[in-house]
Amino acid sequence: MILLTAAESRELDHLCQVKYGVPSYSLMTRAGEEVARAVARLWPDMMAAGVLVVAGKGNNGGDGFVAARVLLDAGEKVSVVLLARAAELKGDAARAHADFAGRGGVVHEVMDESQFDAAFAGAKLGVVIDAIFGTGLNAEVKGLPRHAIETINRLGLSRGVPKLAVDIASGVNSDTGAVMGAAVEAVSTVTFGYAKYGHVSYPGAGLCGELEIADIGFVPEALRDVAPCGRMIQRTDAADLLRPRAANTHKGTYGHLLIVAGGRGKSGAAILTSRGALRCGAGLVTAAIPEAVASIVAVGQAELMTEPMPSRDGHFDAAGTIAHLETLIGGKTALVVGPGLGASDDSTLLVKWLIEKGAQPGRPLLIDADGLNVLSKIGPTIVKSASGPVVLTPHPGEMARLLSSSSAAVNADRISAAKRLAATTGAVVLLKGARSVIASPEGKIDINSSGNPGMAVPGMGDILSGIVGALLGQGLNPADALELGVFLHGCAADRLAARLGPVGYLASEVADELPSTVGALWR
Repeated sequence: MILLTAAESRELDHLCQVKYGVPSYSLMTRAGEEVARAVARLWPDMMAAGVLVVAGKGNNGGDGFVAARVLLDAGEKVSVVLLARAAELKGDAARAHADFAGRGGVVHEVMDESQFDAAFAGAKLGVVIDAIFGTGLNAEVKGLPRHAIETINRLGLSRGVPKLAVDIASGVNSDTGAVMGAAVEAVSTVTFGYAKYGHVSYPGAGLCGELEIADIGFVPEALRDVAPCGRMIQRTDAADLLRPRAANTHKGTYGHLLIVAGGRGKSGAAILTSRGALRCGAGLVTAAIPEAVASIVAVGQAELMTEPMPSRDGHFDAAGTIAHLETLIGGKTALVVGPGLGASDDSTLLVKWLIEKGAQPGRPLLIDADGLNVLSKIGPTIVKSASGPVVLTPHPGEMARLLSSSSAAVNADRISAAKRLAATTGAVVLLKGARSVIASPEGKIDINSSGNPGMAVPGMGDILSGIVGALLGQGLNPADALELGVFLHGCAADRLAARLGPVGYLASEVADELPSTVGALWR
Protein backbone atom coordinates (compact mmCIF):
# COMPACT_ATOMS: atom_id res chain seq x y z
CA MET A 1 0.00 0.00 0.00
CA ILE A 2 1.40 3.40 -1.01
CA LEU A 3 1.76 5.90 1.84
CA LEU A 4 1.93 9.65 1.27
CA THR A 5 3.29 12.43 3.44
CA ALA A 6 1.33 15.66 3.79
CA ALA A 7 3.77 17.36 1.41
CA GLU A 8 3.33 14.59 -1.16
CA SER A 9 -0.44 14.85 -0.83
CA ARG A 10 -0.28 18.59 -1.52
CA GLU A 11 2.01 18.04 -4.49
CA LEU A 12 -0.27 15.37 -5.92
CA ASP A 13 -3.25 17.69 -5.62
CA HIS A 14 -1.29 20.58 -7.17
CA LEU A 15 0.00 18.54 -10.11
CA CYS A 16 -3.45 17.17 -10.90
CA GLN A 17 -4.76 20.71 -11.15
CA VAL A 18 -1.87 22.58 -12.75
CA LYS A 19 -0.23 19.96 -14.96
CA TYR A 20 -3.14 17.66 -15.77
CA GLY A 21 -6.05 20.09 -15.78
CA VAL A 22 -8.27 18.59 -13.10
CA PRO A 23 -10.40 21.39 -11.56
CA SER A 24 -9.76 21.69 -7.84
CA TYR A 25 -13.48 21.90 -7.07
CA SER A 26 -14.01 18.67 -8.97
CA LEU A 27 -11.64 16.93 -6.52
CA MET A 28 -13.41 18.49 -3.54
CA THR A 29 -16.80 17.51 -4.90
CA ARG A 30 -15.76 13.90 -5.40
CA ALA A 31 -14.28 13.84 -1.89
CA GLY A 32 -17.44 15.14 -0.27
CA GLU A 33 -19.60 12.77 -2.27
CA GLU A 34 -17.53 9.80 -1.09
CA VAL A 35 -17.90 10.91 2.54
CA ALA A 36 -21.67 11.20 2.14
CA ARG A 37 -21.87 7.76 0.53
CA ALA A 38 -19.84 6.24 3.37
CA VAL A 39 -22.17 7.69 6.02
CA ALA A 40 -25.25 6.45 4.17
CA ARG A 41 -23.75 2.99 3.76
CA LEU A 42 -22.39 2.59 7.29
CA TRP A 43 -25.15 4.10 9.41
CA PRO A 44 -28.43 4.41 7.47
CA ASP A 45 -30.60 4.07 10.56
CA MET A 46 -28.56 6.40 12.79
CA MET A 47 -28.27 8.93 9.99
CA ALA A 48 -32.04 9.33 10.04
CA ALA A 49 -31.74 10.94 13.49
CA GLY A 50 -29.65 13.73 11.97
CA VAL A 51 -26.12 14.32 10.71
CA LEU A 52 -23.88 17.04 12.14
CA VAL A 53 -20.80 18.20 10.25
CA VAL A 54 -18.17 19.98 12.37
CA ALA A 55 -16.09 21.96 9.89
CA GLY A 56 -12.92 23.98 10.00
CA LYS A 57 -12.22 26.87 7.67
CA GLY A 58 -9.81 25.02 5.36
CA ASN A 59 -10.40 22.61 2.51
CA ASN A 60 -11.16 19.78 4.93
CA GLY A 61 -14.13 21.85 6.01
CA GLY A 62 -14.97 22.35 2.33
CA ASP A 63 -15.11 18.57 1.88
CA GLY A 64 -17.48 18.49 4.84
CA PHE A 65 -19.75 21.13 3.30
CA VAL A 66 -19.95 19.10 0.08
CA ALA A 67 -20.87 15.99 2.07
CA ALA A 68 -23.53 18.01 3.91
CA ARG A 69 -24.96 19.31 0.62
CA VAL A 70 -25.13 15.80 -0.88
CA LEU A 71 -26.93 14.47 2.20
CA LEU A 72 -29.28 17.44 2.21
CA ASP A 73 -30.14 16.85 -1.45
CA ALA A 74 -30.93 13.23 -0.52
CA GLY A 75 -33.48 14.44 2.01
CA GLU A 76 -31.44 13.85 5.16
CA LYS A 77 -31.50 16.09 8.22
CA VAL A 78 -28.07 17.70 8.23
CA SER A 79 -26.47 20.81 9.69
CA VAL A 80 -22.99 22.24 9.93
CA VAL A 81 -21.14 23.80 12.84
CA LEU A 82 -18.42 25.99 11.35
CA LEU A 83 -15.52 26.84 13.68
CA ALA A 84 -15.07 30.23 12.01
CA ARG A 85 -16.98 33.00 10.29
CA ALA A 86 -18.21 32.14 6.83
CA ALA A 87 -16.51 35.30 5.61
CA GLU A 88 -13.15 33.74 6.50
CA LEU A 89 -13.61 30.88 4.04
CA LYS A 90 -11.67 31.08 0.80
CA GLY A 91 -11.54 29.40 -2.59
CA ASP A 92 -13.17 26.00 -2.90
CA ALA A 93 -14.18 25.93 0.77
CA ALA A 94 -16.14 29.18 0.30
CA ARG A 95 -17.79 27.77 -2.82
CA ALA A 96 -18.76 24.56 -1.01
CA HIS A 97 -20.26 26.61 1.83
CA ALA A 98 -22.24 28.73 -0.65
CA ASP A 99 -23.57 25.63 -2.42
CA PHE A 100 -24.79 24.16 0.87
CA ALA A 101 -26.22 27.38 2.26
CA GLY A 102 -27.85 28.16 -1.10
CA ARG A 103 -29.93 25.00 -0.80
CA GLY A 104 -31.21 26.08 2.58
CA GLY A 105 -28.59 24.25 4.61
CA VAL A 106 -28.22 25.34 8.23
CA VAL A 107 -24.76 26.64 9.21
CA HIS A 108 -23.91 27.63 12.79
CA GLU A 109 -20.91 29.97 12.79
CA VAL A 110 -19.18 29.70 16.17
CA MET A 111 -16.22 31.65 17.46
CA ASP A 112 -15.89 30.47 21.05
CA GLU A 113 -16.62 27.51 23.26
CA SER A 114 -19.97 28.76 24.58
CA GLN A 115 -21.27 29.33 21.04
CA PHE A 116 -20.10 25.87 20.08
CA ASP A 117 -21.83 24.27 23.06
CA ALA A 118 -25.06 26.08 22.22
CA ALA A 119 -24.97 25.02 18.58
CA PHE A 120 -23.97 21.50 19.47
CA ALA A 121 -26.71 21.12 22.08
CA GLY A 122 -29.39 22.11 19.58
CA ALA A 123 -28.22 19.85 16.78
CA LYS A 124 -30.01 16.65 15.83
CA LEU A 125 -27.38 13.96 16.26
CA GLY A 126 -27.24 10.48 14.84
CA VAL A 127 -23.84 10.75 13.12
CA VAL A 128 -21.00 13.29 13.39
CA ILE A 129 -18.74 14.08 10.43
CA ASP A 130 -15.35 15.41 11.54
CA ALA A 131 -14.12 17.95 8.96
CA ILE A 132 -12.06 20.18 11.24
CA PHE A 133 -8.46 19.54 10.17
CA GLY A 134 -7.02 17.63 7.25
CA THR A 135 -3.58 16.25 6.54
CA GLY A 136 -1.78 19.58 6.88
CA LEU A 137 -2.00 19.87 10.67
CA ASN A 138 1.48 20.43 12.15
CA ALA A 139 0.87 22.27 15.44
CA GLU A 140 -0.75 21.42 18.74
CA VAL A 141 -4.53 21.72 18.74
CA LYS A 142 -5.70 24.40 21.17
CA GLY A 143 -8.64 26.65 21.90
CA LEU A 144 -11.97 26.19 20.14
CA PRO A 145 -10.90 23.29 17.87
CA ARG A 146 -9.62 21.34 20.89
CA HIS A 147 -12.85 21.99 22.76
CA ALA A 148 -14.80 20.78 19.74
CA ILE A 149 -12.74 17.60 19.46
CA GLU A 150 -13.09 16.79 23.16
CA THR A 151 -16.83 17.42 23.03
CA ILE A 152 -17.25 15.17 20.00
CA ASN A 153 -15.34 12.40 21.77
CA ARG A 154 -17.48 12.71 24.92
CA LEU A 155 -20.60 12.46 22.78
CA GLY A 156 -19.36 9.19 21.33
CA LEU A 157 -18.74 7.78 24.78
CA SER A 158 -21.97 8.94 26.40
CA ARG A 159 -24.45 8.41 23.55
CA GLY A 160 -22.73 6.05 21.15
CA VAL A 161 -22.86 8.51 18.25
CA PRO A 162 -20.47 7.29 15.51
CA LYS A 163 -17.90 9.70 14.11
CA LEU A 164 -16.58 9.65 10.55
CA ALA A 165 -13.37 11.57 9.84
CA VAL A 166 -12.80 13.37 6.56
CA ASP A 167 -9.33 12.43 5.23
CA ILE A 168 -7.82 11.88 8.71
CA ALA A 169 -9.05 12.11 12.28
CA SER A 170 -8.64 15.75 13.27
CA GLY A 171 -5.69 16.16 15.61
CA VAL A 172 -3.67 13.25 14.18
CA ASN A 173 -0.40 14.21 12.51
CA SER A 174 -0.60 12.90 8.95
CA ASP A 175 3.14 12.24 8.70
CA THR A 176 3.70 10.45 11.99
CA GLY A 177 0.45 9.33 13.58
CA ALA A 178 1.22 11.46 16.64
CA VAL A 179 -1.65 13.13 18.48
CA MET A 180 -1.27 16.90 18.38
CA GLY A 181 -2.71 17.57 21.83
CA ALA A 182 -6.14 16.05 21.18
CA ALA A 183 -7.67 14.04 18.34
CA VAL A 184 -11.08 12.83 17.28
CA GLU A 185 -11.68 9.15 18.07
CA ALA A 186 -13.20 8.20 14.72
CA VAL A 187 -15.07 5.00 14.02
CA SER A 188 -14.31 5.34 10.33
CA THR A 189 -12.13 7.53 8.11
CA VAL A 190 -12.54 8.24 4.42
CA THR A 191 -9.28 9.36 2.86
CA PHE A 192 -8.69 10.34 -0.71
CA GLY A 193 -6.53 8.63 -3.30
CA TYR A 194 -3.91 7.10 -1.04
CA ALA A 195 -3.35 6.35 2.64
CA LYS A 196 -1.13 8.54 4.79
CA TYR A 197 1.35 7.53 7.46
CA GLY A 198 -0.90 8.81 10.23
CA HIS A 199 -3.59 6.32 9.23
CA VAL A 200 -1.39 3.28 9.78
CA SER A 201 1.11 4.22 12.50
CA TYR A 202 0.11 4.28 16.15
CA PRO A 203 -1.27 6.12 18.01
CA GLY A 204 -3.04 7.64 14.99
CA ALA A 205 -3.93 4.22 13.61
CA GLY A 206 -6.01 3.61 16.71
CA LEU A 207 -7.96 6.86 16.25
CA CYS A 208 -8.82 6.68 12.56
CA GLY A 209 -10.99 3.57 12.90
CA GLU A 210 -11.76 1.61 9.74
CA LEU A 211 -9.94 3.21 6.84
CA GLU A 212 -11.61 3.62 3.45
CA ILE A 213 -9.51 4.89 0.54
CA ALA A 214 -11.72 6.63 -2.00
CA ASP A 215 -10.84 7.34 -5.63
CA ILE A 216 -11.63 11.00 -6.29
CA GLY A 217 -9.96 11.33 -9.67
CA PHE A 218 -6.25 11.82 -9.02
CA VAL A 219 -4.35 11.33 -12.28
CA PRO A 220 -2.03 8.26 -12.18
CA GLU A 221 0.68 10.19 -14.02
CA ALA A 222 0.67 12.77 -11.22
CA LEU A 223 1.43 10.05 -8.69
CA ARG A 224 4.37 8.92 -10.82
CA ASP A 225 5.59 12.52 -10.82
CA VAL A 226 5.41 12.66 -7.04
CA ALA A 227 7.18 9.27 -6.82
CA PRO A 228 6.37 8.43 -3.17
CA CYS A 229 8.68 5.80 -1.71
CA GLY A 230 6.83 4.89 1.49
CA ARG A 231 4.80 1.71 1.80
CA MET A 232 2.71 -0.18 4.27
CA ILE A 233 4.20 -3.63 3.82
CA GLN A 234 1.52 -6.10 2.87
CA ARG A 235 1.43 -9.59 1.48
CA THR A 236 2.24 -8.66 -2.12
CA ASP A 237 5.12 -6.39 -1.07
CA ALA A 238 6.68 -9.20 0.96
CA ALA A 239 6.12 -11.76 -1.79
CA ASP A 240 7.97 -9.51 -4.25
CA LEU A 241 11.06 -9.69 -2.02
CA LEU A 242 11.17 -13.49 -1.84
CA ARG A 243 13.86 -15.15 -3.92
CA PRO A 244 12.90 -18.54 -5.37
CA ARG A 245 15.71 -21.07 -5.17
CA ALA A 246 17.35 -22.63 -8.18
CA ALA A 247 17.46 -26.42 -8.21
CA ASN A 248 21.27 -26.63 -8.42
CA THR A 249 22.06 -24.67 -5.25
CA HIS A 250 23.39 -25.80 -1.88
CA LYS A 251 23.69 -24.57 1.69
CA GLY A 252 26.72 -22.46 0.83
CA THR A 253 24.54 -20.49 -1.57
CA TYR A 254 22.36 -19.13 1.22
CA GLY A 255 24.79 -17.44 3.51
CA HIS A 256 26.60 -18.17 6.73
CA LEU A 257 25.25 -16.22 9.69
CA LEU A 258 27.29 -15.71 12.87
CA ILE A 259 25.27 -15.06 16.01
CA VAL A 260 27.05 -13.65 19.07
CA ALA A 261 24.56 -14.15 21.88
CA GLY A 262 23.63 -15.85 25.11
CA GLY A 263 24.92 -16.07 28.64
CA ARG A 264 24.11 -17.68 31.96
CA GLY A 265 20.34 -17.66 32.42
CA LYS A 266 19.83 -16.51 28.82
CA SER A 267 20.99 -19.45 26.75
CA GLY A 268 17.48 -19.56 25.27
CA ALA A 269 18.11 -16.24 23.52
CA ALA A 270 20.92 -17.78 21.48
CA ILE A 271 18.81 -20.86 20.71
CA LEU A 272 15.77 -18.86 19.59
CA THR A 273 17.79 -16.46 17.45
CA SER A 274 19.44 -19.42 15.77
CA ARG A 275 16.12 -21.19 15.27
CA GLY A 276 14.64 -18.10 13.63
CA ALA A 277 17.58 -17.98 11.22
CA LEU A 278 17.46 -21.66 10.37
CA ARG A 279 13.71 -21.65 9.85
CA CYS A 280 14.09 -18.67 7.53
CA GLY A 281 16.42 -20.55 5.24
CA ALA A 282 19.93 -19.58 6.33
CA GLY A 283 22.40 -21.92 4.67
CA LEU A 284 24.68 -22.13 7.71
CA VAL A 285 24.38 -20.71 11.22
CA THR A 286 27.14 -20.56 13.80
CA ALA A 287 26.46 -19.39 17.35
CA ALA A 288 29.37 -17.93 19.28
CA ILE A 289 28.31 -18.37 22.90
CA PRO A 290 30.05 -18.27 26.29
CA GLU A 291 31.55 -21.66 27.02
CA ALA A 292 29.56 -21.74 30.27
CA VAL A 293 26.33 -22.29 28.28
CA ALA A 294 27.76 -23.96 25.16
CA SER A 295 26.42 -27.42 25.93
CA ILE A 296 22.91 -26.09 26.61
CA VAL A 297 22.82 -24.22 23.29
CA ALA A 298 24.24 -27.16 21.35
CA VAL A 299 21.57 -29.51 22.71
CA GLY A 300 18.84 -26.91 22.15
CA GLN A 301 19.27 -26.82 18.36
CA ALA A 302 20.89 -29.81 16.70
CA GLU A 303 21.30 -28.13 13.29
CA LEU A 304 23.29 -25.26 14.79
CA MET A 305 27.08 -25.04 14.80
CA THR A 306 28.42 -23.73 18.09
CA GLU A 307 31.67 -22.01 18.98
CA PRO A 308 32.31 -21.84 22.74
CA MET A 309 33.96 -18.56 23.74
CA PRO A 310 36.01 -17.67 26.81
CA SER A 311 33.64 -16.65 29.57
CA ARG A 312 33.65 -14.81 32.85
CA ASP A 313 30.89 -15.44 35.40
CA GLY A 314 28.81 -17.17 32.76
CA HIS A 315 29.09 -14.38 30.19
CA PHE A 316 31.56 -13.41 27.46
CA ASP A 317 35.12 -12.53 28.39
CA ALA A 318 35.76 -9.76 25.88
CA ALA A 319 39.51 -10.12 25.35
CA GLY A 320 39.42 -13.86 24.75
CA THR A 321 36.24 -13.70 22.68
CA ILE A 322 37.56 -10.95 20.41
CA ALA A 323 40.75 -12.91 19.81
CA HIS A 324 38.67 -15.94 18.83
CA LEU A 325 36.28 -13.91 16.66
CA GLU A 326 39.18 -12.45 14.68
CA THR A 327 39.71 -15.89 13.17
CA LEU A 328 36.11 -17.08 13.25
CA ILE A 329 34.51 -14.12 11.48
CA GLY A 330 36.10 -14.75 8.11
CA GLY A 331 33.70 -16.13 5.52
CA LYS A 332 30.58 -15.10 7.42
CA THR A 333 28.02 -13.22 5.36
CA ALA A 334 26.15 -11.51 8.22
CA LEU A 335 26.44 -10.97 11.96
CA VAL A 336 23.89 -10.72 14.76
CA VAL A 337 24.87 -9.56 18.25
CA GLY A 338 22.92 -8.87 21.39
CA PRO A 339 20.27 -11.39 22.45
CA GLY A 340 21.07 -12.54 25.99
CA LEU A 341 24.43 -10.75 25.87
CA GLY A 342 24.16 -8.89 29.15
CA ALA A 343 25.29 -5.31 29.69
CA SER A 344 28.70 -5.77 31.37
CA ASP A 345 31.94 -3.98 30.53
CA ASP A 346 32.94 -7.07 28.55
CA SER A 347 29.75 -6.80 26.51
CA THR A 348 30.52 -3.14 25.84
CA LEU A 349 33.99 -3.96 24.50
CA LEU A 350 32.58 -6.77 22.38
CA VAL A 351 29.85 -4.68 20.76
CA LYS A 352 32.30 -1.85 20.14
CA TRP A 353 34.72 -4.23 18.39
CA LEU A 354 31.97 -5.76 16.24
CA ILE A 355 30.89 -2.29 15.10
CA GLU A 356 34.41 -1.15 14.30
CA LYS A 357 35.84 -4.40 12.92
CA GLY A 358 32.99 -6.84 12.32
CA ALA A 359 30.70 -4.88 10.03
CA GLN A 360 32.23 -4.77 6.57
CA PRO A 361 31.01 -4.29 3.02
CA GLY A 362 29.26 -7.56 2.23
CA ARG A 363 28.96 -8.44 5.93
CA PRO A 364 26.15 -6.49 7.62
CA LEU A 365 25.79 -6.36 11.40
CA LEU A 366 22.44 -6.52 13.20
CA ILE A 367 22.38 -5.26 16.80
CA ASP A 368 19.49 -6.20 19.06
CA ALA A 369 18.45 -6.55 22.70
CA ASP A 370 21.38 -6.21 25.15
CA GLY A 371 23.55 -5.10 22.25
CA LEU A 372 21.34 -2.02 21.97
CA ASN A 373 21.49 -1.36 25.69
CA VAL A 374 25.28 -1.48 25.48
CA LEU A 375 25.13 0.82 22.46
CA SER A 376 23.15 3.36 24.47
CA LYS A 377 26.05 3.48 26.95
CA ILE A 378 28.72 3.81 24.27
CA GLY A 379 26.75 6.39 22.36
CA PRO A 380 24.84 5.42 19.20
CA THR A 381 26.88 7.70 16.94
CA ILE A 382 29.67 5.10 17.07
CA VAL A 383 27.65 3.16 14.49
CA LYS A 384 28.76 5.69 11.88
CA SER A 385 32.31 4.36 12.26
CA ALA A 386 31.28 0.94 10.88
CA SER A 387 32.73 0.05 7.50
CA GLY A 388 29.69 -2.01 6.54
CA PRO A 389 25.92 -1.72 6.91
CA VAL A 390 24.39 -1.83 10.39
CA VAL A 391 20.81 -2.70 11.33
CA LEU A 392 19.30 -1.70 14.67
CA THR A 393 16.10 -3.37 15.93
CA PRO A 394 14.99 -1.70 19.20
CA HIS A 395 11.70 -2.04 20.99
CA PRO A 396 10.35 1.24 22.47
CA GLY A 397 12.28 0.90 25.75
CA GLU A 398 15.57 0.31 23.96
CA MET A 399 14.80 3.13 21.55
CA ALA A 400 14.16 5.44 24.50
CA ARG A 401 17.57 4.64 25.97
CA LEU A 402 19.28 5.19 22.62
CA LEU A 403 17.59 8.59 22.22
CA SER A 404 17.82 9.61 25.91
CA SER A 405 14.05 9.80 25.91
CA SER A 406 11.18 7.80 27.42
CA SER A 407 9.11 4.91 26.17
CA ALA A 408 6.00 7.08 26.36
CA ALA A 409 7.61 9.74 24.17
CA VAL A 410 8.76 7.13 21.66
CA ASN A 411 5.31 5.56 21.41
CA ALA A 412 3.66 8.97 21.09
CA ASP A 413 5.56 9.56 17.82
CA ARG A 414 7.05 6.31 16.62
CA ILE A 415 7.93 7.45 13.12
CA SER A 416 9.88 10.48 14.30
CA ALA A 417 11.78 8.35 16.81
CA ALA A 418 12.80 5.84 14.15
CA LYS A 419 13.80 8.62 11.72
CA ARG A 420 15.87 10.31 14.39
CA LEU A 421 17.83 7.17 15.29
CA ALA A 422 18.44 6.34 11.61
CA ALA A 423 19.75 9.86 10.99
CA THR A 424 21.92 9.80 14.12
CA THR A 425 23.55 6.45 13.38
CA GLY A 426 23.43 6.00 9.62
CA ALA A 427 21.86 2.59 10.29
CA VAL A 428 18.63 1.15 8.98
CA VAL A 429 16.30 1.05 11.99
CA LEU A 430 13.38 -1.14 12.93
CA LEU A 431 11.24 0.18 15.78
CA LYS A 432 9.38 -2.91 16.94
CA GLY A 433 5.82 -3.03 18.19
CA ALA A 434 2.35 -2.81 16.72
CA ARG A 435 2.83 -1.54 13.14
CA SER A 436 6.62 -1.76 13.30
CA VAL A 437 8.40 1.17 11.66
CA ILE A 438 11.37 0.77 9.30
CA ALA A 439 13.46 3.91 8.79
CA SER A 440 16.45 4.37 6.51
CA PRO A 441 19.06 7.11 6.95
CA GLU A 442 17.89 8.61 3.64
CA GLY A 443 14.49 9.29 5.20
CA LYS A 444 12.46 6.44 3.68
CA ILE A 445 9.81 5.08 6.04
CA ASP A 446 7.85 1.84 5.75
CA ILE A 447 5.21 0.45 8.11
CA ASN A 448 4.55 -3.25 8.66
CA SER A 449 0.99 -4.53 8.50
CA SER A 450 1.30 -8.04 9.96
CA GLY A 451 1.30 -9.24 13.56
CA ASN A 452 -1.07 -9.34 16.53
CA PRO A 453 -1.09 -8.82 20.33
CA GLY A 454 -0.40 -12.50 20.99
CA MET A 455 3.21 -11.81 20.01
CA ALA A 456 3.82 -10.09 23.36
CA VAL A 457 5.70 -13.07 24.79
CA PRO A 458 9.36 -13.76 25.69
CA GLY A 459 11.76 -14.56 22.88
CA MET A 460 9.74 -13.05 20.05
CA GLY A 461 12.40 -10.42 19.34
CA ASP A 462 15.12 -13.09 19.31
CA ILE A 463 13.25 -14.97 16.58
CA LEU A 464 13.00 -11.77 14.55
CA SER A 465 16.72 -11.10 14.88
CA GLY A 466 17.42 -14.56 13.50
CA ILE A 467 14.99 -14.09 10.63
CA VAL A 468 16.47 -10.77 9.56
CA GLY A 469 20.01 -12.04 10.10
CA ALA A 470 19.29 -14.98 7.78
CA LEU A 471 17.95 -12.66 5.08
CA LEU A 472 20.95 -10.35 5.41
CA GLY A 473 23.21 -13.36 5.09
CA GLN A 474 21.41 -14.36 1.90
CA GLY A 475 22.29 -11.04 0.34
CA LEU A 476 19.22 -8.87 0.83
CA ASN A 477 20.00 -5.24 1.51
CA PRO A 478 19.15 -4.07 5.05
CA ALA A 479 15.88 -2.31 4.17
CA ASP A 480 14.58 -5.27 2.15
CA ALA A 481 15.70 -7.75 4.80
CA LEU A 482 13.78 -5.81 7.46
CA GLU A 483 10.69 -5.38 5.30
CA LEU A 484 10.50 -9.06 4.41
CA GLY A 485 11.66 -10.30 7.81
CA VAL A 486 9.26 -8.31 9.93
CA PHE A 487 6.34 -9.19 7.67
CA LEU A 488 7.16 -12.91 7.74
CA HIS A 489 7.53 -12.76 11.53
CA GLY A 490 4.13 -11.14 11.99
CA CYS A 491 2.43 -13.23 9.30
CA ALA A 492 3.62 -16.47 10.90
CA ALA A 493 2.18 -15.25 14.20
CA ASP A 494 -1.10 -14.33 12.51
CA ARG A 495 -1.36 -17.85 11.10
CA LEU A 496 -0.78 -19.32 14.56
CA ALA A 497 -3.33 -16.99 16.13
CA ALA A 498 -5.92 -18.06 13.55
CA ARG A 499 -5.19 -21.75 14.14
CA LEU A 500 -4.40 -21.96 17.86
CA GLY A 501 -6.05 -18.90 19.36
CA PRO A 502 -5.18 -15.24 19.95
CA VAL A 503 -2.81 -15.83 22.87
CA GLY A 504 -0.62 -18.58 24.27
CA TYR A 505 1.47 -19.52 21.26
CA LEU A 506 5.25 -19.39 21.77
CA ALA A 507 8.12 -17.62 20.05
CA SER A 508 9.60 -20.98 19.04
CA GLU A 509 6.29 -21.89 17.41
CA VAL A 510 6.46 -18.72 15.32
CA ALA A 511 9.87 -19.86 14.08
CA ASP A 512 8.49 -23.29 13.24
CA GLU A 513 5.64 -21.68 11.30
CA LEU A 514 8.03 -19.80 8.99
CA PRO A 515 8.50 -22.45 6.27
CA SER A 516 4.76 -22.76 5.64
CA THR A 517 4.41 -18.97 5.79
CA VAL A 518 7.05 -18.53 3.11
CA GLY A 519 5.43 -21.29 1.08
CA ALA A 520 2.05 -19.57 1.24
CA LEU A 521 3.57 -16.30 0.01
CA TRP A 522 5.31 -18.04 -2.89
CA ARG A 523 2.02 -19.53 -4.02
